[in-house]
Amino acid sequence: MGLLKKVLVTAAISTALIANVAHAENKKIALVVKALGIGFFDAANKGAQEAAKELGDVDIIYTGPTDTTAEGQIEVINSLVAQKVDAIAISANDKDALVPALKKAMERGIKVISWDSGVAPEGRMMHLNPSSNPLIGNMCVKMAADNLPEGGDVAILSAAATATNQNTWIEEMKKVLPNYKGINIVATVYGDDKTDKSYTEAQGLMKAYPNLKAIIAPTSVGIVAAAQAVTDAGMVGKINVTGLGLPSEMAGHVKSGASKSFAIWNPIDLGYAATMISYNLVTGKEEAKPGAELSMGRMGKVKLDDNSEGAMADPFVYDAKNVEEFAKIF
Repeated sequence: MGLLKKVLVTAAISTALIANVAHAENKKIALVVKALGIGFFDAANKGAQEAAKELGDVDIIYTGPTDTTAEGQIEVINSLVAQKVDAIAISANDKDALVPALKKAMERGIKVISWDSGVAPEGRMMHLNPSSNPLIGNMCVKMAADNLPEGGDVAILSAAATATNQNTWIEEMKKVLPNYKGINIVATVYGDDKTDKSYTEAQGLMKAYPNLKAIIAPTSVGIVAAAQAVTDAGMVGKINVTGLGLPSEMAGHVKSGASKSFAIWNPIDLGYAATMISYNLVTGKEEAKPGAELSMGRMGKVKLDDNSEGAMADPFVYDAKNVEEFAKIF
């Protein structure tokens, strides 16, 4: 082999080795969602990918079970531990059931945070609420009450009965009821973040409560299913569907009148913020502890309370005036 050829081969091998080392040093951050195939979480993944691109040395593993079960998430967690990821950022289907698996992950040196739907404190380092829980609960009731000046019967269509965030928001809704004269919550049902089941539960509410005036669904799957059920039942204008949803999925229902308004934070921002926090914990730049202020990149900082929880941003209301504009984004 000629000298020049040897030099070129050596250079090529060196370049390949350097590239492999660089790739091997990338931080592996797993974004674990309640279930795959849900628009809210797909949007959160876009934010995570944006953060990874900005950081430059991060690989995002976007994963979750096919159904919203704790058992499915535990299998995913165990797989990620075996893969030796650097961080797990999870939206929990059950705040307590995931603790043993996540404790094992932390014992292996994996940084664990929860976001959107929390894990019990012993199973994570911190939790990122998308917004203040009291603000979310109040906003859900307010959106229903704003269209019921005389009051009326309201029902809640939630996700899974074990979903941490859903249960917290429902409790906050109940707390503010005295502030809204005549608003009466008659039932809470669970659609498990499945379109068919949520649709069926909404139908059941309309049959069981003939005086029903509003359905509050604090879940992006449930609110769409409920709006469709109201439409199919010919109850547009009689029952208002509100809660938390995505503009891209709700624009048509706002236009039809099935929903007067709904709220959400930007799920892209939420995935972005969770990734930024995870990265800073993995690299040791910051520490998750009560009172700490953690950087969320372009989203600013989040201050942790005594339970190492913090809120990203206030919920934003969408209605006929603005939903089409935001429907183009997420």
